[in-house]
Amino acid sequence: MTINKIDSGYLDGKLLVAMPNMGDPRFQKAVILICAHSDSGAMGILLNRSLDALSFDDLLEQLDIPKTDKDSHINIHFGGPVDTERGFVVHSTDILYETTLVIGEEMALTATVDMLKTIAGGSGPTSRFLALGYSGWGPGQLEREIQENGWLVVEPDADIVFGPELETKWEGAIHKLGIDPRLLSGDMGHA
Repeated sequence: MTINKIDSGYLDGKLLVAMPNMGDPRFQKAVILICAHSDSGAMGILLNRSLDALSFDDLLEQLDIPKTDKDSHINIHFGGPVDTERGFVVHSTDILYETTLVIGEEMALTATVDMLKTIAGGSGPTSRFLALGYSGWGPGQLEREIQENGWLVVEPDADIVFGPELETKWEGAIHKLGIDPRLLSGDMGHA
């Protein structure tokens, strides 16, 4: 089994799981949902880093969005080191806007204030979280990092993407491959 094989050439809707040898501390034990991938590069959202410095209520107040449903809430994640002032709602496909990017059968990405207004009003998508910032790769960069054993590619599932237990997502994604995370080596694939 070749676990780093890229069958279609593009990884839209797949998960990247950092190998133990990940040199960049921002991505150690990272799980990233790839939202867009093409010859021009790739863009993804970190799934397992919370952003505790900002609450949903604080964000709504900063954006002058009234909260009409007192029970509405959305978790806020650190989506990656690029453009950290920009927000992205990763959500289920039960609510879509014209500007929504559908990532897979069960996932979508919306980067408009309209989605935050919908959530604040209590009628947002069933599954959702807000990410500030994103992770990005230039042309060919992600492919090189995968070939150099920096990342594993994993099929997504709703528990990993939307589940509340951020600290277990990395191991959960590795287990989807049938691998014991304790047995992973940064030298995998090298003779």
